[in-house]
This record gives sequence, structure tokens and C-alpha cells, in this order.
Amino acid sequence: MHVLLIEDDAEAARFLVKGLRESGYSVDHAVDGREGLLRATEGQFDLVVTDRMLPHVDGLAIIELMRANGILTSVLVLSALGSVDDRIRGLKAGGDDYLTKPFAFAELLARIEALLRRRAGSPHTTRLKVEDLEFDLLARRVTRGGRAVELTAREMKLLEFLMRRAGQVVTRTMLLEGVWDLHFDPQSNLIDVHISRLRQAIDRDTRPPADPHRTRLGLRARRPRNGCPLVRAGRHSGTCSSRF
Repeated sequence: MHVLLIEDDAEAARFLVKGLRESGYSVDHAVDGREGLLRATEGQFDLVVTDRMLPHVDGLAIIELMRANGILTSVLVLSALGSVDDRIRGLKAGGDDYLTKPFAFAELLARIEALLRRRAGSPHTTRLKVEDLEFDLLARRVTRGGRAVELTAREMKLLEFLMRRAGQVVTRTMLLEGVWDLHFDPQSNLIDVHISRLRQAIDRDTRPPADPHRTRLGLRARRPRNGCPLVRAGRHSGTCSSRF
């Protein structure tokens, strides 16, 4: 699930981003109301978590503009303003939930999960499926042919990233930025190791393919002329220079 966090307090933002990513969410962070408004109105998020008192554009104004533009993404408001009138104002502006600061991170997670469950009947995707591999994004549960697949939070994030792009070419840069939030190549085998572990977990206890040149899950790497490895999600046949 892709979450947009709009928070101008740097320390609070670091804590929330770290906690949400460790819980398996993909998180983008906007540092003020102006940037948050631009990102939120793109409408490409499963959930928006916004502080109320922000520089440049107030959190409630962001919500009102989102709704005016027909963006129905769920919004959770975080605020130190906790009176009944403040909470009512936040909900009437179009917010879906209102959490008063300070709060326990466990409660924030519970509220996020509740909001995402409410959206389960909406066009937002809550379940990914590639052949017999299924990923329940709300329950954070992966199965292969009905068999539960045990994955770490990072492996789940990697799998979600790939399944959302099934059949597309995914570059190392895309993986580093989207899964590890790295904007440079550490020149290590980080990606290769995680892809290998993910592949082993998913293919465990499954019968080997009849064709030795066909991948079972379809995660493969190939090295084009410029030497940059590409990872492809989906089912493919034929040989390749390196196969996960």
C-alpha cells in the first residue's frame, strides 16, 4: 500500500516514515502543505496521512481541494488540536479519521488498517494476483497455490513492487528507489540477494517446471549491452544470462 505522509516536523516525520516502512507500507513524504497538495492531487496513493497545521497550505485546505477535484483517497488527519469542534471541523472538511497528538504508533497503524478496510470495496486494489501467487495487501498475507508464504517486511515490499508491475521491465534504479528509498546505487549485491531469497520462499515446496528454461515465478534478470541488470515480473520462457 502506498501512503503519502504530509508532515513539516522533521523528527516526527522520520519516526513515522520509519515505522510505516517497517510495517510494510511504501511511504512518500511531503515536507509542507504546498508540496503535500501537489502530491495528494496526483491521486496515486492508497492513503494520505496529513498534519493539520502546515506551512503554506493548511491540512484541511488540502483535503477540501482533494475532494473538490474528485479525489476520494482516504485521509487521516494528525493534529494537536483535539477539541470536539476541531475534530468535527476536520471530518467535515472531508477527512476520514482524526487522530489527536500525542498518539501511540500502534493506534495509528490500527486506524490506517481500518481506513484501508473501508476502502476494500472501492476501485483501490487490495489484492494482487499473478497466476497462483496472491498477495492480500490488507492482511499482509502472501499465498502460492493456497500455501502460505512467510516473508519479511522488506521481502513483502519487494514482492508488492514487482507484482504491481507484472509483465513490465523493472530497473535496478526503480527497485532501489521504490523498495529501499535509495537514490544511488550502493554497488552491492543487495537486490540480487533479496530477489534470491524471495524466489526461494515463493518456490519452496512447489514442483519444478517441466521446461528447465522456464522460470516458475517469472522473476528474472538479464544484462543488456550497457551492463545494467533488469528485473522482470511476470512469466517468461527461454534462456537468460542470470535467472532468480
